[in-house]
Amino acid sequence: MTDVGASETLIEIVSPSSSTLDLNRYVDFVRDPAAGAIATFEGTTRDTFDGRRVVELRYEAYVSMATRRLAGICSSARAAWALRRIAVSHRLGTVPIGEASVFIAASAVHRADAMEACRFIIDEIKASVPIWKKEVYENGEVWKENKEFFDRQPAAAQDRPSCCCGSKIRVQDDASEGSADGLRG
Repeated sequence: MTDVGASETLIEIVSPSSSTLDLNRYVDFVRDPAAGAIATFEGTTRDTFDGRRVVELRYEAYVSMATRRLAGICSSARAAWALRRIAVSHRLGTVPIGEASVFIAASAVHRADAMEACRFIIDEIKASVPIWKKEVYENGEVWKENKEFFDRQPAAAQDRPSCCCGSKIRVQDDASEGSADGLRG
């Protein structure tokens, strides 16, 4: 496997003021005369989720940390597969129905390497990159939790409320009014 390095990797976190992702630009970036395959993944905004009508998605990120994490993911992909070039882009802000929020392109000598790398990269993005998604519905909105993130958490952590400080939150309810401090944890 040839290590073609970071100069063969394009990572972009696209600001909210920008327009749609330029998918052709990313595919062109990964074109390489030594590559026999280019694989891509495009994540788009769908119009429904669990029977609810989705109006749009909104993304926020800790950009500097997300960029570093994406670089690490690309490095791991290069270590696992014989890749020539990689392009990863994620949009921030509002993403309307049908538009791309994330795009990954990978080129390799053989198709299996490019395809497996794309799957690995999107799974790692969802599991470990600090980019947060809010689904906006006709009748409300909700921040979405990625299954891939929770799949990696120890079993004890999964039993806690889905909040960063869930074990420290105390809630008073009618059942606890008779207790000494009125709190439960």
